[in-house]
Amino acid sequence: MKKGRTLKTITLFLGDIVVLYAALFAALLIRYGNSFYRQFIDVHFVPFTVIFVPWLIIFYIAGLYDLRRLRNGLDFMKTLALTLLVNAIVAMFFFYFIPAFGIAPKTNLFIFIICFAVIEVIWRRISNTLFASGEAPNRMVLVGDGNSADEIARAVTDNPQMGYLIVKRISEKDVYGHPSLLEDAVKETGANLLVVPRHFKYQTDLAMTLYSFFGKGILIVDVVALYEHILQKVPLADIEETWFIDNIEGVGRYYDSLKRAAEFLFALIFGIILLPIELIVALLVKTSSPGPAIYKQIRVGQNGKPFTLYKFRTMRQADKNEWLDADKSRITGVGKVLRSTHLDELPQFINLLCGDISLVGPRPDYIEFYNKLKDIIPYYSIRTIIKPGITGWAQVAFPVTESIEQTKERLCYDVYYLKNRSLIFDSLIILKTLKTVVIAAGE
Repeated sequence: MKKGRTLKTITLFLGDIVVLYAALFAALLIRYGNSFYRQFIDVHFVPFTVIFVPWLIIFYIAGLYDLRRLRNGLDFMKTLALTLLVNAIVAMFFFYFIPAFGIAPKTNLFIFIICFAVIEVIWRRISNTLFASGEAPNRMVLVGDGNSADEIARAVTDNPQMGYLIVKRISEKDVYGHPSLLEDAVKETGANLLVVPRHFKYQTDLAMTLYSFFGKGILIVDVVALYEHILQKVPLADIEETWFIDNIEGVGRYYDSLKRAAEFLFALIFGIILLPIELIVALLVKTSSPGPAIYKQIRVGQNGKPFTLYKFRTMRQADKNEWLDADKSRITGVGKVLRSTHLDELPQFINLLCGDISLVGPRPDYIEFYNKLKDIIPYYSIRTIIKPGITGWAQVAFPVTESIEQTKERLCYDVYYLKNRSLIFDSLIILKTLKTVVIAAGE
């Protein structure tokens, strides 16, 4: 399953690289005719190669390698067009403000951007069509009746480019006492993927049936694992305490230690670099409404221990903390900008230096919220086994929580992060956060 998605992503990435150089070839051929090859090798290859690196990073930030978004339609074309515009600005900045490149290709850059836009649109429309058409490599028999199975079915149906096709769905209760239904379904449909509830593996008669599929080219996956793979969150309603012991205990122990050292250096260096911006923001906050520029909040940290979190104040002062929808009337004009761009979180460099928080992790709760939610939402306290973060997977994947139900949904993403945290995953979350900041700044 994962190999198929990875292969498609790599194909898109390599295809974009080919398109970049093909567009450069075309631009130089149009500009210089027969001498284009010498221009390519001697003058343009190195500087344009340097430019292509941030271009590809911006493509990722824009979501152009997220298979769930790769469908030919107006939304995708708008995203691609905006990405091309941003990349054009980046290229102009590099060439005209960094003289080390040795060239300032006004005409060449313009022709290149036109060529790239045309070839890239053709390439992406073809690749999107190919990924969404043809026979799905994963022909799935889905067993389940609950919300998790329903969400899987919707995601697979809405995103054929992910490579899944549900060839048969069976009610969980129909399988009890009739495990042969699984064998019949696989034979009838030619399925190569059998998705079953997690607890099937612990029931003798069903486990024996599942075992019989070994060596026959049938991949057996439980609903929780496929749900996590496709939706990038964990279905908390379908797991139990043993799942946390098997999947969370001991994960990231060594990585967390290395991460702390790197974050200390990061906070020290960038805290100093961004100090002028922090002073300007503090002045704006102070003059926009009565109250201190920096707001101190007691939050819940690692292992449930309280700590003082520092943020630029974005609201008029009140006596107590409330849900976001109740707070909206108190948000100042400056505060709206600070929140949308995340500039209100700059003072958290202090917390980062002190080791109270991490760059990436679950959102730190108010103490009263945490004490309430851990009694209402199952497994809620598990999110405090690591340090809270300035940003996090739940924050970028499910940014707004205005109710208990939405908080439950966000917890699904937090638990997914607990299980899968790594340097690569943290880097991707930071890139997605930067995307949010850039979009907000442009609104």
